[in-house]
Amino acid sequence: MKRKQVITLLSDFGLRDSYVAEMKAVILGICPDALIVDICHEITKYNIKMGAYMLARAAPLFPKGTIHVAVVDPEVGTKRKPIIIMAKHHMYVGPDNGLLVLSAEKEGIDKVYEITNQNYMLRNISRTFHGRDVFSPAAAYLALGIPASDFGPEISEIIKPSFSQPKVCEQEILGEVIYVDGFGNIVTNISSEHLRRIGIKEEESLTVVLKNSKFAIKWCSSYNEVQIDTPLIIEGSSGLIEMAVNRSDASRFLGVKTGDKIVFRI
Repeated sequence: MKRKQVITLLSDFGLRDSYVAEMKAVILGICPDALIVDICHEITKYNIKMGAYMLARAAPLFPKGTIHVAVVDPEVGTKRKPIIIMAKHHMYVGPDNGLLVLSAEKEGIDKVYEITNQNYMLRNISRTFHGRDVFSPAAAYLALGIPASDFGPEISEIIKPSFSQPKVCEQEILGEVIYVDGFGNIVTNISSEHLRRIGIKEEESLTVVLKNSKFAIKWCSSYNEVQIDTPLIIEGSSGLIEMAVNRSDASRFLGVKTGDKIVFRI
């Protein structure tokens, strides 16, 4: 039995409006057998970094051949390119603004094509909704087996995401908050390997400098290693270090938001 073609959707559209349903309607109108999976539609508006992070978390878990459509597109209607990235295991469809690249580079990029062939777009293309009129049809035609090379010319230059890397010094690491999840856990761009590099081990305490505050915090292997309403750090499922508060919202507790700088110190 032939497996259905999986198409994922990620956007900053939210679920209040009909935008996501319109994208799905276009896909199913072209490829009725597509299996559509929502990754997330609650990306903070225009936050390309957050969208790239969420896509890179989820995409590797999907079957080989999955088509990922991601739309966080503050420059929609401008000269930014609509693209298809052919990676080693998956295909990525969306704007050329760095949103797709973090995930695609993790598995290895083979080729990139600009979407220019209007035969694979809707007849009337809105200047404000390429998710429906350009990216959804492209994904659906890819699912039908249309080669990516038919959509437009191969290109060699694409925009890379401008994620900041943590700065590792002798006794401290300077990083930033890249995401706050639905539980209020604070995801940093710092890995456990970074902490070990400066001599910090799991189960030990370290100093955190956050905004105008400095406090001690324990590196735990589970949330319940500290008392309720007590902060901790833990390696999250993404492999990055997270700050949490046991059974509470760390972002509210500590007054932290995406983009804030953070220092971990011996």
